[in-house]
Amino acid sequence: LQTDAMASSGLFFKDGKKRIDYILVYKKSSLQVEKRSTFEKNLRAEGLMLEREPAVTNSDIMFVKIHCPWETLCKYAERMNIRMPFRKKCYYTDWRSKTVGSLQRNMRELKSWMPRNPMKLDKEALPDLEETDCYTAPFSRARIHHFTINNKDSFFSNSTRSRIVHHMLQRTKYEDGKSKMGINRLLNNGTYEAAFPPHEGSHKSRHPIKTHGAQNHRHLLYERWARWGMWYKYQPLDLIRRYFGEKIGLYFAWLGWYTGMLIPAALVGLFVFLYGLFTMDSSQVSVLEEFYNLSFHVPCCSKEICEANETIMCPMCERNCTLQKLNESCIYAKVTHLFDNGGTVFFAIFMAIWATVFLEFWKRRRAVLTYDWDLIDWEDEEEELRPQFEAKYSQVERVNPITGKPEPFQPFPDKLSRLMVSVSGIFFMISLVLTAVFAVVVYRLVAMEQFASFKWYFIKKYWQFATSGTGVCINFMIIMSLNVVYEKVAYLLTDLEHPRTESEWENSFALKMFLFQFVNLNSSIFYIAFFLGRFAGRPGKYNKLFNRWRLEECHPSGCLIDLCLQMGVIMVLKQMWNNFMELGYPLLQNWWSRRKMKRGGQLVEQKISLPQWEKDWNLQPMNLHGLMDEYLEMVLQFGFTTIFVAAFPLAPLLALLNNIIEIRLDAYKFVTQWRRPMPARATDIGIWYGILEGIGVLAVITNAFVIAITSDYIPRFVYAYKYGPCTDQGYRQEKCLKGYVNSSLSIFDLSELGMGYTGYCRYRDYRAPPWSSTPYEFTLQFWHVLAARLAFIIVFEHLVFGIKSFIAYLIPDMPKDLCDRMRREKYLVQEMMYEAELEHLQKERKKNGKQYHHEWP
Repeated sequence: LQTDAMASSGLFFKDGKKRIDYILVYKKSSLQVEKRSTFEKNLRAEGLMLEREPAVTNSDIMFVKIHCPWETLCKYAERMNIRMPFRKKCYYTDWRSKTVGSLQRNMRELKSWMPRNPMKLDKEALPDLEETDCYTAPFSRARIHHFTINNKDSFFSNSTRSRIVHHMLQRTKYEDGKSKMGINRLLNNGTYEAAFPPHEGSHKSRHPIKTHGAQNHRHLLYERWARWGMWYKYQPLDLIRRYFGEKIGLYFAWLGWYTGMLIPAALVGLFVFLYGLFTMDSSQVSVLEEFYNLSFHVPCCSKEICEANETIMCPMCERNCTLQKLNESCIYAKVTHLFDNGGTVFFAIFMAIWATVFLEFWKRRRAVLTYDWDLIDWEDEEEELRPQFEAKYSQVERVNPITGKPEPFQPFPDKLSRLMVSVSGIFFMISLVLTAVFAVVVYRLVAMEQFASFKWYFIKKYWQFATSGTGVCINFMIIMSLNVVYEKVAYLLTDLEHPRTESEWENSFALKMFLFQFVNLNSSIFYIAFFLGRFAGRPGKYNKLFNRWRLEECHPSGCLIDLCLQMGVIMVLKQMWNNFMELGYPLLQNWWSRRKMKRGGQLVEQKISLPQWEKDWNLQPMNLHGLMDEYLEMVLQFGFTTIFVAAFPLAPLLALLNNIIEIRLDAYKFVTQWRRPMPARATDIGIWYGILEGIGVLAVITNAFVIAITSDYIPRFVYAYKYGPCTDQGYRQEKCLKGYVNSSLSIFDLSELGMGYTGYCRYRDYRAPPWSSTPYEFTLQFWHVLAARLAFIIVFEHLVFGIKSFIAYLIPDMPKDLCDRMRREKYLVQEMMYEAELEHLQKERKKNGKQYHHEWP
């Protein structure tokens, strides 16, 4: 009965003893019978055990269950240099352990009096993962007596067993020839439909976990990690790593670290926004402004705009725009002050420093994780060649300088030619993005004339807002459409390069996707920030596109409101779309597969009795590109959070709220909606760290230009110091910016337009009046503002880069106590291996009746 129960659970062979380590799925109607039989015969020859089982819900589906016996596990664990535990860890000498033990007891007693941290998981709710407390060494069958083997069935964890089987599936031939091997090729040509390790059971239970405990690690992960009620809890990273592998564990560790670091950035950004909100209608100097000497940022500018009842602005389009008074821009001026106020420069500097601190402390966190997970020496030892690379360059070999063994080699001319084709493809796709942005610009030029003559009064009055809003929505739809094309092009270009290893393939593909999507998302934002309204010309001499459409101008209150709208809409819509695609799409697909089962005549009750492998088959496979989509989404969000943060201080808050949801969405998706991915290993987040560093550098430059060029920070600064009423009275007076709006507007004679208007109108620029000896030429104030902008960019960049470099120098990449532990562990491992080998040889001599010696033989 127990054997039948074990077999019916879907985790064992029919005998109830052999654990299922991997599942292959194929259709009986498939014509690739010979390849499949040869492949399975070779798998058996390698030492694997196979068992077939027909599907319950589909008569055409056949499952092949794979079990890896103990001898085969040992052979491939040695070949793959898998590190296994052999002795309990002991970090300190006896006297130090006593001291540390007493300190730990005192600290434990002290913590018992303090309130419990609600974010921590209960220790009794998580299993004791023994291998984290043991020294490990590369497995060796010759020294198998060194390792702690209490139970052969549990010595290799399920993820390790699956990784070994996957390694064998990748290297087994299905036909004669070097290129005719690997499960990936068999999946591509339709020999097999799927290949995946099985889940450890159901993620739900009829009994509560508090009273009956967890059925398996999957159930435990669901209850303590993937449920929405756990949104405020720390993640069980050791358990995630044990179940899904180190690569996925590092992703969730990085995502959790990034989310935690967003908390101070979100609070400071919210404070800057609230500061602008509370000072929107005030003309008094606050205590904060007195302290930071920011009195020239008092919102008297918006007050002057709202009170300018008689100031007539020049028409902002050719035919349908009417003359408007400056006070009609009152709302825009107040909204602009929310994002362009006294805290803007401070917040930009803070976010540049925050990005550096985030990356530097992540390196320390990563060092601790790689040590705890035995990944310190893994990367250089176990990087393997891709089967596709071996098949392509099998005839050209070169001796590996590390291993001394011959291996396939890609000649430099071939590599260079393929790289040039790939780079050309990248530039072509980027030019396609710029063409799409140009099309949106043309739409804005055409639409503003139409909205200005609209019949609805509301749209006619706020035609600029309507133009910007519809332009953003069209741009977002173009962005999402082009993303589908980018993914396929990046995949083809990466395969064309024939990368040597799997990590090189992933890094090359990730870099292409990042470049495509970064340009796709941010090109329109760069246009609004640095080009909109800069080349429009002046009244009477406007620049036109194709000599037909007049270039768009900024609003009288500035271009910052357009930049904020563009960033806010794209960021919110992109996050909503990503969350739907990550969870909603798999849910719909799984629902549709269950619906097809019902239509096929299968009863709902039969789903309960389905074996685990068939339940997993009905789930969705993990994305083809693994974690690339997850990292890409977060890295693009990091760019939104840092690059234009001076224009949108609420970006960190939106990112924080999204990431709190993102962690549980990804957890729920991995545990419940996806088949179990192959537990891969990794030592870091790959190329994404370098991309994050590049974004941090770009953010400093971009924010400097946004503050200097897009916002009115520098013009107000120059006016307060050079032209305002406080020029000779210091700069902490209440009315230092009085008259700034009038000073920033130039005068134009309406009769020169030839539209029947008379009198004068105002426009944003620093030009001489029409009655001057040099009409409409740039004034001295224009050159003062330009010089101040250039000086600010240079000073800001050098100051922030200096602070970033100093902070990076102060923070070491690895904690000092971790360095000491690693050095001591290396010493102790050598001593323990020596002692264990000596003890083993002495036992062998006693058994064989040889003379006993204490010295090393």
